[in-house]
Amino acid sequence: MINESLAATSDTLFSVAVGLYSLAVVAFCAELAFGRKVAPARELVAAGGGTAERAVPAQDDEPARARRWGLVAMGLTIVGALVHAGVLITRGSATGRLPWGNMYEFGTAVVLVAVVVYLVLALRTPSLRHIGIFVLAPVVLSMVGIGLFLYAQAGPLVAALRSAWLAIHVTTAILGFGIFFVSGIASVMYLVRSRYEAKVAAGEVPLSRIVHRLPSAAALDRTAHRTVVFGFPIWTFAVIAGAIWAESAWGRFWGWDPKETWAFIAWVVYAAYLHARTTAGWRGRPSAWVNVMGLGVMIFNLLYVNMVSTGLHSYGGVS
Repeated sequence: MINESLAATSDTLFSVAVGLYSLAVVAFCAELAFGRKVAPARELVAAGGGTAERAVPAQDDEPARARRWGLVAMGLTIVGALVHAGVLITRGSATGRLPWGNMYEFGTAVVLVAVVVYLVLALRTPSLRHIGIFVLAPVVLSMVGIGLFLYAQAGPLVAALRSAWLAIHVTTAILGFGIFFVSGIASVMYLVRSRYEAKVAAGEVPLSRIVHRLPSAAALDRTAHRTVVFGFPIWTFAVIAGAIWAESAWGRFWGWDPKETWAFIAWVVYAAYLHARTTAGWRGRPSAWVNVMGLGVMIFNLLYVNMVSTGLHSYGGVS
């Protein structure tokens, strides 16, 4: 029996969450707009027995007004995450089941995990707050796309998903995807910031209100790596749990179904990223590109494989 009142509340909270995240994006934009544009500094370095000047990225002297906008943005993001969690809680209460039994619920949960991961990182390392606009803007676009194209009325699970493995396999898939979402964005920002720092080191003065306020390339690279290190075992467990569930449901552990295949491809890409981080010649930008490719594979797996291709997973639209 579906509680229509709670289901309607869930839908309303979804719209409220999108609105709060949108306001957070505006606040993050204001923070960048009111930030002081600071030219790269110069430092003396030893060169050929003498000294020479070298340009180094300047630390941003953040005005109070920009700082206030940043705090407003973080506050809106936190409130938005709480409302976002309410979407899933009320949907689950309305249906009497875990609220990730279709693509609408799965996508909503993945985006929530990504927001929570960003908040944890930003609260632990305040400089990472400055990537907020690059996390929240994709979050808003994702939420709008989920609401427009993936929405499903609250209802019971299809028979094939009525298993305890739903709580294990799909939950870990949601966690892994959400973590990789933030990691991929951190790698994109690393690629942008490292290019900026390379220009500064070469003596150029590339003034950019946005890029110079990003965390250092080293901090972004470290964030991307640590989040993959955290998410990779979770995704590994999700793939293994899916195989065990497949044996229980279909009598085989692995059948190269499109969803299984692309989940494994994603696992290989992230394993390659972790390996590249320890391999000479692949550290830095090459490994970051591998991480970005991993995020692309995850998005492809969620959208194209579920919505276009056909397979045993097509009934639920879940990982």
